[in-house]
Order: sequence, then structure tokens, then C-alpha cells
Amino acid sequence: MSEDSHRGDLSAPAAAARLRAYTPARVGLGRTGVSQRVRDVLAFQLAHAQARDAVHARLDASALQAAIMATAARARAASVPVSVLRLHSAAADRATYLQRPDLGRRLDENSRAALARVDGAGCDLAIIVADGLSALAVERHAPGVLAEWLPRIADWKIGPVCVVEHGRVAIGDEIGLALHAELSVVLIGERPGLSSPDSLGAYITWQPRPGRTDAERNCISNIRSEGLSYREAAAQLVNCCVTARQRRLTGNAFGEPKAALPAPGMSGVQE
Repeated sequence: MSEDSHRGDLSAPAAAARLRAYTPARVGLGRTGVSQRVRDVLAFQLAHAQARDAVHARLDASALQAAIMATAARARAASVPVSVLRLHSAAADRATYLQRPDLGRRLDENSRAALARVDGAGCDLAIIVADGLSALAVERHAPGVLAEWLPRIADWKIGPVCVVEHGRVAIGDEIGLALHAELSVVLIGERPGLSSPDSLGAYITWQPRPGRTDAERNCISNIRSEGLSYREAAAQLVNCCVTARQRRLTGNAFGEPKAALPAPGMSGVQE
């Protein structure tokens, strides 16, 4: 073996350690003989179990409703108070929700009746908080995002915040239409990954109504402690919602500012 190749082998663990400082992904895993190390196998099994638990866990809707009410009261103290309404999709339980995505996209009859009793004057914004595929993400992060976001839209007329059990993204279209909302934002638990069982997403839709497609929405994803912070997520939500009102659209036609790529030979990282 040459001196250069030997030096390269010695530097590999250090290079892998530097990469792991920037990502929770499984990079540079070591081996014992031809097998993975026991600690890496156990860590993978734990992450897989956490992802499965996140998918199957049921939302504590009462606790989340109370947390959102407290957050909204503090954030909108000097403005019109925000109420919180509990709703349910047409999926009766978690097993049905996972097997029938279509039922998670529409409300059950009791929830439709509850929405029908809401003042029909309309609102600028409908906020929907749904468990999606990770109730854990919603319980951990939705109140924190709202705490940062609501003070920045104090002059917006906001309908009741709707907490939806067994809901998918498109359920915001039916709710937004029922509330005569100009714009809807659905905060929802994203599909868990093996390093992110609690990632929250935000889906923004102009003039929500049943039949809207994902191509007509904008998405802000990976809101969590190891990803996008609450403050940055709130800033992006404000920017997206304001721009949507100006352009009167969301989705593929919306357009996003493109960050400049670093020049050749430059890392793009500011010291």
C-alpha cells in the first residue's frame, strides 16, 4: 500500500466525523469485520421504531387545543382573539385513516355542522392544524410556530384555528371554503423519516376549495429542532402569505427566489 493511500485510510474517520456534524443522516458508519457495529444497528432499530410510533400515534386533541388557545391569547392580546375549533375527518380511527387516504381529506358530518355554525362573514386566513402522519410533530411544534407567526399577522382577520384529527393536507380545502377564507395554511405532521419522526410542514393554498391539487399549494417543510426554526418558519409563512395575496395565487405559478450558487472553488459558507 502506498503512503498516500495509507494516509487516505487514516483520514476517512475524521472526514466522516466532519460530515456527521452537519447532518443526522447515517454517514461514515464503521464496521466490525464484514458487519455493522452493534451500536449502529441498535440506533437504526430505534429510529425505525420512533418513525412507526409517530405514524400510529393518536393526537391528543384536547391538550393541543388548550396549548393553541393559550398561545393565540398571548400572541393576539391586543387584537381580535382567535378561537380554536376541534374537528374530525371522515376517517373514524387511525387504522382507517392510514388505509383510506381519501377519508382523511374530508370532514365527518358533525364537523361540517360545527363549521356551518361559524359566522359566515369570511376571513383573510384559515389556519388548520392536522395530525397528518406524525401527531408528535404537531404536538411539539405547532404551538411554537403559531407563537412566532401570529404576532406578525396581527392585522389579518383569522378564522377559528381548526384542530383536525386524522386529517390530511387537502382537508384544509373544505375547511377554507366553509370559512370563506381567502387563504388557508395547514400545519401538519409530515411523513416520518429515519432521523425525523417529528417534522412539521406548512401548506399554503390560495382560495381553498375541494379539488385543489398539490401543484396549487406552496409548502414549507422540515420545521423542527434539527431543521427549520420556528422564527424562520414564521418569517417564511408571512412572506408566502403576503405574496400570495399580492399575486392572488399559490403553487407552481407562484415562483420562488433562487439563491445564487457559489462560484467554482467557493464553499458558499460564510465564516
